[in-house]
Amino acid sequence: MTDERTDGWLLGDRRVPRVGLGAMRLPGDGVLGPPKDRDEALAVLRTAVELGVRHIDTADFYGPHVANELIREALSPYPEDLVIATKVGVVRTARGGWPNADRPEQLREQVHENLRTLGVDMLDVVNLRNRTAADRVTSEPGSIAERFEALADLQQEGLIRHLGVSAVDAQQIAEARTIAPVVCVQNVYNLGSRGDDDLVSQLADDEIAYVPYFPLGGFSPLRSDALDRVAADLGATPMQVAQAWLLQRSPNVLLIPGTSSVAHLRENVAAGSLELPPDAVAELDAIAG
Repeated sequence: MTDERTDGWLLGDRRVPRVGLGAMRLPGDGVLGPPKDRDEALAVLRTAVELGVRHIDTADFYGPHVANELIREALSPYPEDLVIATKVGVVRTARGGWPNADRPEQLREQVHENLRTLGVDMLDVVNLRNRTAADRVTSEPGSIAERFEALADLQQEGLIRHLGVSAVDAQQIAEARTIAPVVCVQNVYNLGSRGDDDLVSQLADDEIAYVPYFPLGGFSPLRSDALDRVAADLGATPMQVAQAWLLQRSPNVLLIPGTSSVAHLRENVAAGSLELPPDAVAELDAIAG
């Protein structure tokens, strides 16, 4: 497998550019309800495809339903080389909660909801979102076999093309791979949160995509003088530098930065061509230390 960033990385059976788009920011505040600017949200999706993005990450519980319905309105009929990855295992409450919902019958229902709202007969990639604590970051240890088997059954029925896992540890990934092939792992990983360092490298060896989220620390954005200094030296934004660091970290890293702004989308895509010199990488590596 090549490590040239311009060649992308395999996500299932399709090679995609390494900068994609996350749909979480498309609905309204708190990932609930319609977007503040519907036309801009649709423009983000259409512009992303025009700029070469071929990996969109979504979930029917974004909104709920809103992100998927926007994707369908903006992009259907979908380009043949576009990969839309979704997640199941969580639902939304009317008050904005994110409770786990991952009994086999609940997962089946969520898969069918994603099929309906995206307007497809088969989902490209479905990630099983592991149970998490109230912070939606700390994953729950233990077996995921029953839940992953439920998705593997739906894959055998022809409703899912490829499977992935999210918020998981190495043992859970290994367990899932005994049930069905895993094409991607989606975990928290960024300059300041490096717990998956060894896992990223192992997955690269196994030719499995690693999809980090919260590139700037999520709900508590990463604040670093080093990051700001490197960004200023390179004439880039801190977010662009944080994303460029992730891309240079390992060739199997696929980014899914989210935005509701076309201007911000263009900045994110531009980060894909930002090269960090060795001294900048060394300075950024020290942040986690």
